[in-house]
Amino acid sequence: MPVRKLSIDDLRKAAEAYHIELTGEDLAAYQGLSEGVMAAFSRLDQLDEGRPPVKYKRDIGYRPAPWENRLNAWYWKCSIKGAPSGKLSSKRIAIKDNVCVAGIPMMNGSSVLEGYVPDVDATVITRILDAGGEVAGKAVCESFCLSGGSHLADTGPVHNPHKQGYSSGGSSSGSAALVAAGEVEMAIGADQAGSIRVPSSWSGIFGLKPTYGLVPYTGASSLEFTIDHLGPMTRTTTDAALLLEVIAGPDGLDPRQSEARTQSYTEALTGDAQGLRIALVKEGFGLESASEEDVDEIVQDAAHKLETLGAKVTTLSLPEHRDGMPIFMGIGVEGVTTTVARGNGMGSGWKGYYTTSLMEAYARGMSTRPNQLSPTTKLMLLLGQYMLENYHGQYYAKAQNLARTLREAYDRALEGADLLVMPTTPMKARPLPAPDASLVERVARSMEAIANTCPFDVTGHPALSVPCGTSDGLPVGMMLVGRHWEDATVLRVGHAFEHIGR
Repeated sequence: MPVRKLSIDDLRKAAEAYHIELTGEDLAAYQGLSEGVMAAFSRLDQLDEGRPPVKYKRDIGYRPAPWENRLNAWYWKCSIKGAPSGKLSSKRIAIKDNVCVAGIPMMNGSSVLEGYVPDVDATVITRILDAGGEVAGKAVCESFCLSGGSHLADTGPVHNPHKQGYSSGGSSSGSAALVAAGEVEMAIGADQAGSIRVPSSWSGIFGLKPTYGLVPYTGASSLEFTIDHLGPMTRTTTDAALLLEVIAGPDGLDPRQSEARTQSYTEALTGDAQGLRIALVKEGFGLESASEEDVDEIVQDAAHKLETLGAKVTTLSLPEHRDGMPIFMGIGVEGVTTTVARGNGMGSGWKGYYTTSLMEAYARGMSTRPNQLSPTTKLMLLLGQYMLENYHGQYYAKAQNLARTLREAYDRALEGADLLVMPTTPMKARPLPAPDASLVERVARSMEAIANTCPFDVTGHPALSVPCGTSDGLPVGMMLVGRHWEDATVLRVGHAFEHIGR
């Protein structure tokens, strides 16, 4: 859209927004001064921004009918095949619908974005196709990814593959359900508060939030630059390690990756935990009004089973863990408002590749369909606007300062232990809210499961949800947390547990 010349009225409105008083003479002067700058913007319209190339041909695919979408977990089905061979040959991968796949519709769970078709492939998509994988379609996610349940996508609720009518967890709800149901071998999820690990826990699969910056976020819709993660969701640790090997490493386009260090993750899967020190974090259990006793017991028993594989299991107290949620909220409320509402799903102030077509879709949708936002999105934006207007970013800044303190606390604990352990979610999956559930219930149910997961989005430590048992026919997840860049150790222990008794 070409930039139009500024009018006197445009300048007057801009001045009023900053409470600047200008005379008519001032306004006329500034209008004249703006002409050179506006000419620069007009020149930008004529320049090619250098989009990453789309390397593989594809058909648009289709929106599946209910009869082939029993869990309501597919948003779009397609078949995009890449290289004829590679590490992911014969693997079908579902992609969370906040990740761009060129030519395939994307709505990020919200009718606000419905109709948007990306013009680029995210880096992870290109890497999957280069490795011989097949993109099988887009998995439903919660509206704007702002929910830990699976009831707030505008395409309808996603059902738990183990129990119809129960939540599959969110916000990577469809990714987890499709993997658990065996419809795909692998999926890509995104995690800003637990959105890979929560649905993995409730759906009974492996879900890894990698070390912050290990996997490029280029081409995915952001919630907040400092907590954005993409990662693998699979039925086995072998597949998780394999997919991570393919998608990890710098792409030169994402400044989140300034320190990224990769390993051979599949080679780390030795089947044992010999010599490793495992510490149960006391504060991750017994959460008031959230924890279920059977979940705590199953996770504790699962951790002690690692002793049969040579691990030493102890318990430690880490009081700072309970402050993880307030610190996360301090970053998330204002950060999401700035990134989503003001920054059109990309934000600003960082050097890298901006998906400008996605930004345009956000700007258009947010201005024309704001009443279609989910209740959690509305709550975040209302609170964020209030905090920014009245406290001018100071609480966001303090939370970011405290994030360093929180990371240091976990790092100290990880000096005496190789992994920290706690329940991924304090409770099992719960029934989906009724269609006529109140706004209060729908919002509360979207935020109830993230107390243990969200701190590690803030600190960036790798964290893996491992299916470790069931109760009442519903899965329970054990979360393994490791040191930065030691994702291989996290996967090694997950793999060892997976093979206990086999």
